Amino acid sequence: MSDTPPDHLSNDPRSKFYDEAVLTRGIGIRFNGEEKTTVEEYCVSEGWVRMAVPRALDRRGRPMTLKFSGKVEPYFLDAAAQEK
Repeated sequence: MSDTPPDHLSNDPRSKFYDEAVLTRGIGIRFNGEEKTTVEEYCVSEGWVRMAVPRALDRRGRPMTLKFSGKVEPYFLDAAAQEK
């Protein structure tokens, strides 16, 4: 596995961008310079993240998500721990 996170990743197993190996390794997201913990999906090349909305569910009982545009910087959590 490479040391650069994928360009597009989702934590929904039904998505074609889901990758369990990468998710078990641990991914952190910096969006517009701030750490985000509620990111459901991201795309670096298109510059967006999809984040869960607190206390809101869709009609199937899954968390509602909103798409935000900006600068996306993914990183592996194990690499960040080694740098410290």
